[in-house]
This record gives sequence, structure tokens and C-alpha cells, in this order.
Amino acid sequence: MFDAIVGFVREQYRTREFIPLHAPVFNGREGEYVNETIASTFVSSVGAFVDRFETDMQCYTGSPKAVATVNGTAALHLALVLAGVKSGDLVITQSLTFVATCNAIAYCGASPVFIDVDRETLGLSPAALERWLVANAYLTAEGICRLKDNHQVVRACLPMHTFGHPVLIEPLLELCQRWGLVLVEDAAESLGSIYKGQHTGTFGKLGALSFNGNKIITTGGGGMVLCDEVLGVRAKHLSTTAKQAHAYEYVHDEIGYNYRLPNLNAALGCAQLERVEHFILAKRELAARYQAFFQSSSMRFFVEPEHCRSNYWLNVLICEDLAQRDALLKATNAKGVMTRPIWQLMTRLPMYRDCLRGDMTNAEWLEARVVNLPSSVLPEFLS
Repeated sequence: MFDAIVGFVREQYRTREFIPLHAPVFNGREGEYVNETIASTFVSSVGAFVDRFETDMQCYTGSPKAVATVNGTAALHLALVLAGVKSGDLVITQSLTFVATCNAIAYCGASPVFIDVDRETLGLSPAALERWLVANAYLTAEGICRLKDNHQVVRACLPMHTFGHPVLIEPLLELCQRWGLVLVEDAAESLGSIYKGQHTGTFGKLGALSFNGNKIITTGGGGMVLCDEVLGVRAKHLSTTAKQAHAYEYVHDEIGYNYRLPNLNAALGCAQLERVEHFILAKRELAARYQAFFQSSSMRFFVEPEHCRSNYWLNVLICEDLAQRDALLKATNAKGVMTRPIWQLMTRLPMYRDCLRGDMTNAEWLEARVVNLPSSVLPEFLS
């Protein structure tokens, strides 16, 4: 079976060479825009392409405001700061996530609380979250969520749209509203993914996107905060070292961050965003082919949740058990077809293993079975 998988992947990509997990595509106006930036000499965080990239992203996602950052982790950190997360707070998230989700929480001096995921979405489970809140938290008369045992503030909820598949965001939003939690979406992997007609990252008070080299579009490194117009003004101020406008003086009115995306990177992003729907079409076609190939297999290809359009950033195969997962990883990588397991649960990492947590049944089940398959744009879509 493993040989058949390798053969199928090679057939899709029409090559005997090494096949990466996800390669960027530069077949639009990237060179033109980047060269224009170089010619202008405005290659750093001030330039026309930064503003254009933000405006284009607002139009594409439907977010009232989009503020570009140097990477997705910076966008997450800035979003949490704007959400009011303070030192000593707790932030609810999932243990089945990339480490940047939790690191952004730690940058604020806060601690994550780990809740289980749903197998149908790979994202934070509303049912598991509600069970944990009822058992462990209470709402004060002022509308602040606190722990029952030590009254620590539970400030926010940070779910991730895993591999581009939308989480059950509406039930999570309702829970957050009922329990006084600020909802911040880790939409790093889900540009172009839609939940019931609305773009991911626009349901909560804030959302964060990533444009790392392995994402569906890339700026080399980059991120974006999605929010309302008021928070957008504040986000831009904080991301530019909290510098006040002045003709020549350096005036900084609070602690800020050097998080602005360089114009050079934004130029690349503008060209990439022009092609994003084409990329999604290609990736959804690949996902359909994978689904058909694995239809009669003991392994299950993961398909988008109900009422969603997923970007299928990284395709997901669910193996029967850990032994089958490990055998598949070994066989495919040995033959030059890159596959990867899902991340280790955050509860296993030394810096987060002592954090509060709920039951992890689904997260542990998925950790032992998920393999990411090659997910680059198909060659016939490269012209």
C-alpha cells in the first residue's frame, strides 16, 4: 500500500525527484512588484505595497481592518495584547497545535489552558470547552471569567483552524460571549477558508494570519492581524514601536513592538494574493484526488467539515494506529516523498506540560494517527 501511495503522489506531481510537503509558487507578478520596490528604495516597513497588501487583504477576507506584521507569531502576539491579555491571565487553546500558538500566549506573561479537539474539525471542541468551564470556572458580577479554586482570570480563547479546516467557530463564539472571554482566532493556516459564507479569522474580536514560506500564499515571512477599525489603529501604532507621528522627532508613548512587515515582503504578498483563488482551486482538486484514491483504504482521508470551504493547506491522512503511521512516514520519506506527522501535543513539551488541561482523548487519538501528505499546487495549475 505504501508503494502505491508513493506512486500516486509521483503521478500527480509528474516527477521522480524529491517531492516536498508544500512548495511556494511564483508565477504571477512577484518579480515585477519586488523589482518595483527595489527601484523605489522603500524596501523596509514604509512603502506603498504594505498599505496595498493590507487593503487587498481587507477586501479578500471581509475584515474591516488588516494590519501587516513581520510574521504570523507576531500577529498572534499582537492580537492577544489587543485582546487585553495580561501577565498572570489564562488563555484557553488546544494542545493539538503548532507551538507558536502557545508561545504567543507566553509572550504576554499568560498561561495556556489546554482543551480537547473534535475529530471532525481537528480544532478546539466547543463541547469540551463548555464542560471544562462549567467544572472549573465562574463568571463574576462584572462579567469576568475566573477559576473556582484560585480566582485567576481566564481572559481569552484562542482556537486554531487546523491545516486550513475551519473549527466550529459559531458555537465557540457563543460560549465566549456567555463566559466573558475574548475570542481570538489563530487563522495562520486558513487563508481562503470559509465557514458558512464568512472568512476564518473574522468571527472573533481579532484574528491572525501567516504568510510563511510554506503557507498557501507567502511573503517569505509575514503575518496579518484582522480586526475592527478601532483596534486596527491601535495595532498599527503598537506594531511600529508605538511611535507618534512627527516631522523629525522620535516620540514613543508606550512600549511597542518592531512588528511591521517590510515593503519588500508586502510586494511579494500583493502578487501572491492575486493568485490565491487559483491556488485554492488547485489544492481542492488535489484533495479530491486524494479522497478518491483512499476511498477503499484502511486509512481515511480527512475532508472539510460541514458548511465549510477549506483551503486544504496541508492534506491530512488518518492512519489506523501509531504503528501504521510510523511505517507510512518511514516508507514515504525513504523514497523521496515528504510526509510529516502532526505536531506533538503541547502538553508534552517541557515548558507547557504543567499547564491546566482538560481531557485529551481526541487530541491523543489524532496525534497517534495523522500524517500530512504532499500538498503543493498541482503542476497543471502552474501555467
